[in-house]
Amino acid sequence: MTPPAGKSSFQLILDTAEALIQQKGCRQTTLQDIIRESGLSKGAIYHYVSSKDELLGLVMKSRIEQVHRRFTEAVSSPQTQGIRNPLQMIAEGMMKNTSHEDVTNQIFLYLLTQMDNPTVAATMREVYDYMVQTSVKWIEVGQHHGVIPADLDKHRVADMLVTFMYGIRVKNTVRQDSSGMKLEEIIGFMAKALQ
Repeated sequence: MTPPAGKSSFQLILDTAEALIQQKGCRQTTLQDIIRESGLSKGAIYHYVSSKDELLGLVMKSRIEQVHRRFTEAVSSPQTQGIRNPLQMIAEGMMKNTSHEDVTNQIFLYLLTQMDNPTVAATMREVYDYMVQTSVKWIEVGQHHGVIPADLDKHRVADMLVTFMYGIRVKNTVRQDSSGMKLEEIIGFMAKALQ
């Protein structure tokens, strides 16, 4: 299999990993499975990642990037006034990514159970830090556009928002459903935190 036109080998690896995890779960998915399904060589895979755990962290970061792109598009749109529409992009991403059935949630739980492995612990810290840094960027954009107060402690609030998201992730997993907070409630919580 060759990457579809316009799709990089790296994106093919991420997409293949997600599809396999959806089918088989994290524990049963191996780099060998990804090599076989993607049609890429072992060297091509190892050019981007050195281990399955690193790849899993990159899948999580990729999802954060997807939400970030939608947020940036919403903020940049001439039709956007205020913060509600950009917050909706973030809240929708949070709801999707924290669903107990979502691949990134499966990855999160798998890696969490492997935290006694120093490499996995480092990957989890890196993903957490990446989420906080991305949240800081969102806050900075809001401050730049005057919809978030300039004196808001962006690092503290970003950390709080990531903690909130992790809490939703764990709750949805324990309950084995995505009931509970609705989109409007998440948007309301975030809007209050950003005042």
